Amino acid sequence: EELGRAGCPSPFVASAVVATTVLTAAGGRRARGLLPAMAAGERICTLAVLEETGRLDPAALALPVDAPGQLTGRKLFVADAHVATDVIVLGRGGAGPTALLLPMDRPGIAAHPLDSMTGDKLFELDLAGVETCADDLLGAPGAGWTLLAPALRLGALARSAEIVGAAQRVLDLCVEHARGRVQGGRPIGSYQAVQHACADLFRDVESARWLTWEAEWQLGAARPDADAAVAAAKAYAAEAGLRVARRGHQIMGAIGYCEEHPLHLLHKRILAAGLDAGDAALHLETVARAIGLRVVSG
Repeated sequence: EELGRAGCPSPFVASAVVATTVLTAAGGRRARGLLPAMAAGERICTLAVLEETGRLDPAALALPVDAPGQLTGRKLFVADAHVATDVIVLGRGGAGPTALLLPMDRPGIAAHPLDSMTGDKLFELDLAGVETCADDLLGAPGAGWTLLAPALRLGALARSAEIVGAAQRVLDLCVEHARGRVQGGRPIGSYQAVQHACADLFRDVESARWLTWEAEWQLGAARPDADAAVAAAKAYAAEAGLRVARRGHQIMGAIGYCEEHPLHLLHKRILAAGLDAGDAALHLETVARAIGLRVVSG
């Protein structure tokens, strides 16, 4: 929540949450050796999963992966590749989705920056004949998605909390503005329309917060409905956070669009966090399955 409140562009979620979860589950000498350095902040690990379709599912993986072998292809929207020392690459192996742990300075790996509306550091990762060995393999061949899925669940929960923090900051800014901005000889917060708008913000922020905290408790307690709780929290936070940001612009008026004001940046950060680790539509499918509905893709 505090990362979201500050609008902090940090590799924390990708490295300390998602990558750490993958490495812990995979085990092995290399993974275990990397974790202490990551905990100390001496190394940063990112993930290369998404490809041309932008879909976050195993069927979308097209990059051929073998260890030993060679990697040739590209990955998109790789976070913080400019500061990452290591990268987990997920591709399609002979046995199914397979994960490799590679140092970013391995010959043949090149990162090219992508434009981002939020200022997040996103990259295209080009893999040109990258030599791989058996030691690069994380877990068993074909177990890549099994390793990644729990990590994405934690990443979704972390992004939900980030959205809550950013939305709370928007609420605080709007209430402060409504108290101090005078129009027609009185603070605009004394007008019922503005009061109700701020109350709407409060409702959305608190609902997203409690869904997120509930999901965190369910995961910690290993409850059977934890996956659905995380999915509900992420789906709701992503949509409610955008409602808060959009209504915030209406309350703040023109000043909220100025570069000098934090509202526009918070709005962008909420949008970006809502897309990371699965968008609202993806998580609503998880909720639908959990309540007994069969989801038909396409």
